[in-house]
Amino acid sequence: MTKTNTPGAFTLGDRQVSRMGYGAMQLAGPGVFGPPKDRDAAIAILREAVASGVDHIDTSDFYGPHVTNQIIREALHPYRADLTIVTKVGAVRGSDASVKPAQSPVELIAAVHDNLRNLHVDVLDVVNLRTMKDNKRPVEGSIAEQFTVLAELQQQGLIRHLGLSNVTAAQIEEAQSIAPVVCVQNMFNVMHRHDDPLVDALAQQGIAYVPFWPLGGFRSLQSATLSAVASSLDATPMQVALAWLLQRSPNILLIPGTSSLEHLRENLAAGSLALPAVALDQLDGAI
Repeated sequence: MTKTNTPGAFTLGDRQVSRMGYGAMQLAGPGVFGPPKDRDAAIAILREAVASGVDHIDTSDFYGPHVTNQIIREALHPYRADLTIVTKVGAVRGSDASVKPAQSPVELIAAVHDNLRNLHVDVLDVVNLRTMKDNKRPVEGSIAEQFTVLAELQQQGLIRHLGLSNVTAAQIEEAQSIAPVVCVQNMFNVMHRHDDPLVDALAQQGIAYVPFWPLGGFRSLQSATLSAVASSLDATPMQVALAWLLQRSPNILLIPGTSSLEHLRENLAAGSLALPAVALDQLDGAI
């Protein structure tokens, strides 16, 4: 396990970004659908995040839909030259707030153009292809057709870099036979480490690993252990979970999301939280 005391930076495409980023999903309304209760507060969160050193924002045009990208545009456009905005395609929202797969060539092309329009950019920094057979765990199956569509849009100059979300090692290898992959976004956290070998394999290739759901799926005993460790360090469980991810491997980039300025500041503070060996042992024992 790699241990670091500060978040530092890692390569994302052709840029070095801070390992503590921001996920924009929670800027939309309840259930990531519709507008936020307080649009001005959402704008303030984005502006403070960037002012605090965040240079990697994760979003998607199916958040809302369209809402988070439009808020990002209002808050931050024209964008700083060192800001990397990563979006994802592969789903659409129904009028009933449902999330539906949108994996056909026509749907993927439309999604890329929706992102371009709502973010108000000529080129998207990074586009992740999100698989939708299961919302939390990847399912094997070819993604060549979908990834080829994005690779063609990259060749047309509409996308700078490509990534993947909710995928298996075999799917990553398949995608890499079509075009370079700069990041992988899968579920991974201190209690759910199915991707341990994948994190290490990607680190060896210089590819960023971006975990989602950092507190997801914990059993009661696991949550109790996390809370006990947090209390011993005068930190919050979320800060401990984020600090563990930062210490796990140098290629891990974090995108914790929040609609609260207070929680934003707490999340960013996790970058300076070093977990001692005794805390790491306690967390390992709770798996």
